[in-house]
Amino acid sequence: MAKILLIEDEASIRRVLNKILTEESKDYEVIEAEDGLAGVELVKNEDFDLILCDIKMPKMDGVEVLEAVKKIKPEIPIVMISGHGDLDTAVNTMKMGAFDYISKPPDLNRLLNTVRNALDRKELVVENTRLKKKVSKNYQMIGESEEIQNIKEMIEKVAHTDARVLITGPNGTGKELVAHWLHQKSDRSKGPMVEVNCAAIPSELIESELFGHVKGAFTSANKDRAGKFEAANKGTIFLDEIGDMSLSAQAKVLRALQENKISRVGSDKDIKVDVRVVAATNKDLKKEIEENNFREDLYHRLAVILIEVPALKDRKDDIPLLVDYFSEKIANEQGTNKKEFSKAALEKLKESEWRGNVRELRNVVERLFILGGKQITEEDVELFGSRF
Repeated sequence: MAKILLIEDEASIRRVLNKILTEESKDYEVIEAEDGLAGVELVKNEDFDLILCDIKMPKMDGVEVLEAVKKIKPEIPIVMISGHGDLDTAVNTMKMGAFDYISKPPDLNRLLNTVRNALDRKELVVENTRLKKKVSKNYQMIGESEEIQNIKEMIEKVAHTDARVLITGPNGTGKELVAHWLHQKSDRSKGPMVEVNCAAIPSELIESELFGHVKGAFTSANKDRAGKFEAANKGTIFLDEIGDMSLSAQAKVLRALQENKISRVGSDKDIKVDVRVVAATNKDLKKEIEENNFREDLYHRLAVILIEVPALKDRKDDIPLLVDYFSEKIANEQGTNKKEFSKAALEKLKESEWRGNVRELRNVVERLFILGGKQITEEDVELFGSRF
C-alpha cells in the first residue's frame, strides 16, 4: 500500500484531496498534516512513499518543507500544491528537487497522473538504492591480465566524462560489470543506474519500455507510465544487447541522444532528459549496419568510446583469481566455508576453451563446490567440471 502524506493548512482542500486519492485506489493510504512543522515531524518518524505539500502555509511554508525533507529523506518524491499566485515559486521548487506541482483547484486527471508517476519514480529510486548497496560486492572486476588492466585504465579515463561508451565482447564476459564500474566511478554515481536488456523485451514493447506511454496508447495501456529514460534522469541508462533493438526504437534512441528529449508512446509532448548512455552488444555492429539491421548514425553516436571485453580463453591467467573469488562468494551465499582448489585442479580448468566465458566458469565452480570434496582436486574437475 502506498503511504501518502498530505500537508495542507486548509481543511476543506485536505478533505477533497484525501477523498479523490482514496476513491481512486484502495492501495493509497493518506495521512494528513495541517501545517509544515507537523508534516516534517511525521516525515522524521514515519516512512512515506509520496508527499503532497501546499506552498503557502503558516509556521513553515512549502519551500522550507521541501528543503527539510530533502535533508531527512531525499528519496521521497514531493509534489507541490500551488495557488494561482504561487506558480513561479512552484516552478522554482522543481529546480530544488520537487517532483512536480499541481495547481488549485486541482484537475482530477492531472492530480492522479502526477501521483502515479511520482510513486512509479519512488519505486525505481528504492530499487536503485537497494542495487547500489550490492554493487561493490556483485560487480568486482577480477583479474590482473593486461587486457583487464587496460579496461580498468580506460574506465578511469572516461568515467568522469559524459562520453557515451559502447562495450563489445562475447556473451558471458562481463560487459554489464564494465557498465556498472563506469557508473560507480562517474559524477552521476549518486543518480540512478537503469538497465535495459533489449534482447529480452519484445520488439512491439521496447519503445514503451524505453520511453514510456500515455493512457490509451495501445490496448493494455490503462494508465500513463514513465519509461526507462525518464527513470534514468541525472544518471546512467545501460542498453544491453543493443544490437537486438528494432530499427523503429533505434530512431527514437538516436533522437534522444541528439536532442536530449524523448516523447512517450501516444504523446507528442517532449520530455527533457539528462542521461548518460552506455550500450553493450555481442554482435558485430558494423556487419549489422551492412545488412541494414542497425543504423550507422546511431552507431557513431554510441561508439564515442569503445571498450572491448576479452573472452576468458584470451586471459586464462586470470582463472585462478576468478575461481578464488567465486569460491568465496558461493561459500558466503550458502553459509559454509570456502573451498580451496588444488594447483592441478586450477591448471585443469585453464585447459578449457570456456565458450561461455566467465559466466560458465562461475557455474562450473558452483558445481564443483557442491559435488567435490573439501579440497577441489584435478579428479573433481575431470568428474564434474567437464560438462561444458
